[in-house]
Amino acid sequence: MKQAYTVARGTLEGVEAFLRVAARRSFRQAADDLGITPSAISQTIRGLEARLGVALFTRTTRSVGLTEAGERFLQHARPAFEEILVAGDAARGLAQRPSGLLRLAVPRAAVPLLLQPVLASFAQAYPDVVVEIVASEELVDLARDAFDAGIRLGEFIAADMVAVRLTPSFRYAIVAQPAYLDRHGRPVAPEDLQRHACVRMRRASGVVAPWRVEDGGRPIDLAVNGPLVVNDFPTMLGAALGGVGLAQVPEPIAAEDMREGRLEEVLSSYASKSPGVFLYHSGRRQVLPKLRAFIEHVRDRSADLGGNGNNSE
Repeated sequence: MKQAYTVARGTLEGVEAFLRVAARRSFRQAADDLGITPSAISQTIRGLEARLGVALFTRTTRSVGLTEAGERFLQHARPAFEEILVAGDAARGLAQRPSGLLRLAVPRAAVPLLLQPVLASFAQAYPDVVVEIVASEELVDLARDAFDAGIRLGEFIAADMVAVRLTPSFRYAIVAQPAYLDRHGRPVAPEDLQRHACVRMRRASGVVAPWRVEDGGRPIDLAVNGPLVVNDFPTMLGAALGGVGLAQVPEPIAAEDMREGRLEEVLSSYASKSPGVFLYHSGRRQVLPKLRAFIEHVRDRSADLGGNGNNSE
């Protein structure tokens, strides 16, 4: 005798709404992402909570948080829902046009250097994809913060991420306004930096980063001093242009100012190197079409970005 088998109606209803509210910690922002009203998303979440028999969110007039049950549901629901999305994309085939919201976490310096040259052509090639760029120096958790991918220097990418090269390796140049160097002298050895005003960088961890130089291929970390601490390279570059002191920045972002004589490089023979800039993502089984399209678009235009099109996938 055949055994009756049924699936409860609405088993998956509300899961996408739940995941979006959990990522945004806001019913209104989640509703905007999904293109529905805040009242509709609230009703959907209430229905899901009623079916599960437990509250998933704590709500106040100022904030939205997850209950213990919500945290547990999120832990299991997010990877399962992503697998369902991947399965749907695989079933529809490679011919499907990429679409949807593509969220990218990038450092501020990467926006003018790497993204602006390709954004217009990407928008023209893929009009159904909306690219959202969140410029921040924070090392974000892609899954927790609902990002599709991030862009970072190679040395700051976690080992469990899939990395796609955007640029070749580059030097960190120590630069200053020529007028500053005329007043204070030009350092000829790393130890001379102790007598100079050096603009320093505070990392997302809260630590003020040392300056790294290389002597015969041997890396040396220097604890420099100066009147200004910043948290991104564009601000550091601007400080050097303003005559605050010396700054150590990625050579590509200072190249034009050096060519035009607004900045002068010192200690070039001691310059340290970075592996380059990479796009990174979680790489779960199959990359969604919107992200795959963006990766391939950037690769095709890697010459415009100063890259060589190689990748480490």
